[in-house]
Amino acid sequence: MADTAILNVAAYAFVAIDDPHALHARVRERASALALLGTVLVAPEGINLFLAGAASAVREFLADLRSDARLAGLHAKESWSPAVPFRRLRVKVKREIIRMDHPAIQPAGSRAPSLPAATLRRWLAQGHDDKGQPVVMLDTRNAFEMDYGTFEGALDWRITRFTEFPRAFDAHRGELEGKTVVSFCTGGIRCEKAALYMRESGLDDVWQLEGGILQYFEETGGAHFKGSCFVFDEREAVDAKLAPRTTAPAA
Repeated sequence: MADTAILNVAAYAFVAIDDPHALHARVRERASALALLGTVLVAPEGINLFLAGAASAVREFLADLRSDARLAGLHAKESWSPAVPFRRLRVKVKREIIRMDHPAIQPAGSRAPSLPAATLRRWLAQGHDDKGQPVVMLDTRNAFEMDYGTFEGALDWRITRFTEFPRAFDAHRGELEGKTVVSFCTGGIRCEKAALYMRESGLDDVWQLEGGILQYFEETGGAHFKGSCFVFDEREAVDAKLAPRTTAPAA
């Protein structure tokens, strides 16, 4: 592990936070004290974080967060790198931890069903879900992220920011009717909101990929995924082994 001594974690939780400024102060104090770098967003709807540092420090920070009953179930996806891929620590209070501009969508109150990575891999291998219905992979990330890599045959609506997703869904809804839709993104946060939006818009057979691409890589080795996964730090992207990629994205 000498050449990959830095632990990187990505985690989020949609949970009601009635004191976002107080949680912000606590998070900033603990992350600073543990010399962690990265970004943490706190909002009334939950928390979203990407942090890196010494493994013991990262795990101590996560344990402290989970001591808050609201965040006890926080699940972090781990990867390793030879250096910290962030230049500074940023902790911010936001209106949403992932902006969609649809206040009625409240994942803290309800969520679309999640699909385990192993089940998705099996569905993709057999060409249909367990009901025999065709499976559509829907990438909810921005277009430039898809250019690094995505699931084979995934729908690409070329959105440039997540706030465009509802409009894109309304325009392309016909492509999804009568099919089993699996929404996915980097770590799960965008596809969770997207799946809930689609279900509340009347589309029944909608799933979210549990833990996003990063967890899928960890649990399946990246079967049926082509390319690498863009990440929002100085690694730029990671491959199916969760190692920083070494080749440029396809033109």
